[in-house]
Amino acid sequence: MADGAPSTSPIVGIDLGTTNSLVAICDERGPRVIEDEAGRALLPSVVRFDDGGGVWVGHEAKERAHEFAATTVSSVKRLMGRSLADVESDRAFLPFQVVAGEHETARIRIVLSGREDVFSPQEVSAMILRSLRERASRALGTEVSRAVITVPAYFDDAQRQATRDAGRLAGLEVVRIVNEPTAAALAYGLGAGRSEEKAERLVAVYDFGGGTFDVSILRITPAQREGETSFFEVLATAGDTRLGGDDADHLLLEYLLGSDPASLSPTDRRTLSRDAEALKRELSERESASIECVLSERTIRRTVDRAEYETILRPLVDRTLAHCRRAISDALKDRAAAIDRVVMVGGMTRTPLIRRLVGEFFGLEPYIAVDPDKVVALGAAVQASILSGKTKGALLLDVIPLSLGVETVGGAVAKLIVRNTTVPARASEFFSTSVDNQTSIRLSVFQGEREMAADCRKLAEFHLRGIPPMPAGIPQLEVQFLVDSSGVLNVSAHERRSGKRALLQVIPNHGLTREEVDRMEQESFVHAREDMTRHRIVDLIANSALDLKWIGERFDRYKDILEAENRVELQARIEALRGFVERARADWKSVDADEFYHAKDRLDRASVRLQEVGIAMSLKESRPKI
Repeated sequence: MADGAPSTSPIVGIDLGTTNSLVAICDERGPRVIEDEAGRALLPSVVRFDDGGGVWVGHEAKERAHEFAATTVSSVKRLMGRSLADVESDRAFLPFQVVAGEHETARIRIVLSGREDVFSPQEVSAMILRSLRERASRALGTEVSRAVITVPAYFDDAQRQATRDAGRLAGLEVVRIVNEPTAAALAYGLGAGRSEEKAERLVAVYDFGGGTFDVSILRITPAQREGETSFFEVLATAGDTRLGGDDADHLLLEYLLGSDPASLSPTDRRTLSRDAEALKRELSERESASIECVLSERTIRRTVDRAEYETILRPLVDRTLAHCRRAISDALKDRAAAIDRVVMVGGMTRTPLIRRLVGEFFGLEPYIAVDPDKVVALGAAVQASILSGKTKGALLLDVIPLSLGVETVGGAVAKLIVRNTTVPARASEFFSTSVDNQTSIRLSVFQGEREMAADCRKLAEFHLRGIPPMPAGIPQLEVQFLVDSSGVLNVSAHERRSGKRALLQVIPNHGLTREEVDRMEQESFVHAREDMTRHRIVDLIANSALDLKWIGERFDRYKDILEAENRVELQARIEALRGFVERARADWKSVDADEFYHAKDRLDRASVRLQEVGIAMSLKESRPKI
């Protein structure tokens, strides 16, 4: 929690999405999405960096992304908690640069006016979360500092840690991390999809979003009478964090281009991606759609019918159905017919092919009554309300998506907690040494379903040192895993004979360390005043440049008919303001923001007479000639 933030501040629900993000609240009016001042619920998950050090988040950043292709970041969620190798397949489609950071983490490189900045995905995500936090604070009339944030059910420990870090950098206490399909089920069961039925029902939540796919099988047991508790129990989950609407865009982009998009310039890549996304959306509504995409060296003109698009999309949909099959097998032993309802979540579920194939797979008409873009945020708000004590009579029982274990001799993985175990979960197991007189034990923590460590994802490694020399097999090392209600792992180790202990919250080797997060958070406090000043100067540069353009053009045109005194003053004011702009562009710290503002204000005041002369001359020039 940010320093000084009241513990009684409202808890909001946030859907931090690949394409769009939302913030919602659940109060006496029920769950609802908080809109911005223009009445828009969705905030595009897009961030643009400008030459003056400014940051633009949301609609403006998205609308002008093709103009500032290399300095506009989108789909950052797919980089969260990932190494550079993890995101290699995405790099050809990204107009901005993704480079290796510490421990081979994926970082975003932004080059502006010869200056280079490198941002972690968590920092960029924090900018989106901060914008949502500010929106909620304005709408609710109180400072918002606590949130429930949703993640794909198949996010691993590294990605969950990254999401929590992003929330902290945005000044939010992340009260709980909730799986997106589970949040959708909460909204369906308690909010927009409330039913008077008292019977237990099995619900499949099919969540096909912008960057990820998840399916969860839940047992929903409604309260039978007033004062009793409704249970939302996740039985199984499956999915892929690299399967989403972005991948459909990529396939369509390659189809339209007929070659590797890596050869395109950042601007062309951004332009074609934008037009491919628009074409995809149009084909969900119409049987055919046309595209005219103007690139730097060619123009792509095509008409694509829905059948063509469905042929391109079909392999992705088949992959989602394979995950559905696995989840049903884990939860119900292949009894798909036992499912009572299929809830559709995510923008991709508007596609007719997906609705048809999902309906055929489950033998049910998909449930689409709740807006697929909003349902996750609404469910997060419901969970926030449960945690704050405002919504009573509901209990959420979620599961971990992937098994957790430690590497043993020979490179095998001993699983301590298996996938689809209900959280919070705790498990422990005893290990020993394999070499005589071993004085330290290395513990490598892995996540995944394969039997060998080489085929699983390594989360962390630490050493338990100072163990007295003993024959092999004599030390008794108890390793305990604790997964909290947000799905975040803590590991402890205790060598019983020597009493040596080690305890840590797992920091994945491709995530941010605690020290990095602490440093980033502290820097945001230390530099808050400086950042505000810089932002003010950035705005002054932009506005002053426009003033100098318009006033300068009129001055050049009408200066000879201005009174001498006014002409001299105006010339001096123009030069003074131009000097401020040039110095601020070279080094924003070299100018005083207040003096800069007064220089602009003095020019505005001095230009009043010039405007009067300009209007008079325009009227004179527009009179009909005889």
